[in-house]
Amino acid sequence: MERTDHCDRMVDIIVGFDRFRSEFDRARASLPSLPLSEAALDSPVMRPGKVVAMGSNYLEGTDGPPLPIWAFVKSPQSITGPGGTIRLPPVAAKVFHHETELVAVIGKTGKDIKAQDARSHVFGYMVGIDVSGRRDVLPQSLFNKSHDTFSPIGPVIATADEIPDPHRLGVRLWVDGELRQDFSTSDMGHNVWESISYVSSVTTLNPGDLIFTGTNHQGLGPLQDGEMVEAEIEGIGRLALRVSDPLKRSWPKGVDTEIGQRVLRMLREGKAVGSV
Repeated sequence: MERTDHCDRMVDIIVGFDRFRSEFDRARASLPSLPLSEAALDSPVMRPGKVVAMGSNYLEGTDGPPLPIWAFVKSPQSITGPGGTIRLPPVAAKVFHHETELVAVIGKTGKDIKAQDARSHVFGYMVGIDVSGRRDVLPQSLFNKSHDTFSPIGPVIATADEIPDPHRLGVRLWVDGELRQDFSTSDMGHNVWESISYVSSVTTLNPGDLIFTGTNHQGLGPLQDGEMVEAEIEGIGRLALRVSDPLKRSWPKGVDTEIGQRVLRMLREGKAVGSV
């Protein structure tokens, strides 16, 4: 029951943030502070109503045009927070990849939101990792992105006023200190506002819902047992997690160029094949 109450309180805070903000400011000024590095953080949004992820939504360093807009749903049970563990399940998989993404946190209910109005529906932003299980056969199953712990988020929510332009942010990811992903959200094919508009054309968005806005696939690599993963987005912070695999599987370390090349071919041909 305590966990459910905590989840409900976060949505209440998002909905009533303008009303609570002065109280937060007073508490910050009067209460003892603790360095963020010494704090034990949980998922900023522990049980979102919806987790929607944009697919193939980056230009991958090309001049475009972007692929047709599309999205998929991830299980809310896949959420985990900073300092946690990504647990690779004992299922058949070719590899498990990391995909660092800017995550938009919805702050206001809306359906059929116009792109020009989408900014007002964003409460804030987080760092996210879309952990992806790949198989040897096509089409890939998007269900392999919904295993428990496959949607790490955090370390905090940067409120929308703290991020004046979400389309000019540096994104990086390290595995055991090795830099793999290093790109800018300026490479996004369909921007945050267009993504929110598209998703809301299908389903009503509510406070606390999350939209993973996609990744640049150039720099993806495998995750495997015992590794430390750190993802960082400029202006938001760094999200760090361990990886655990009961089967102790292993893949070549470093960047996996195959999927990056596949996405580049998709961009040249103007159509998505399988799922990424």
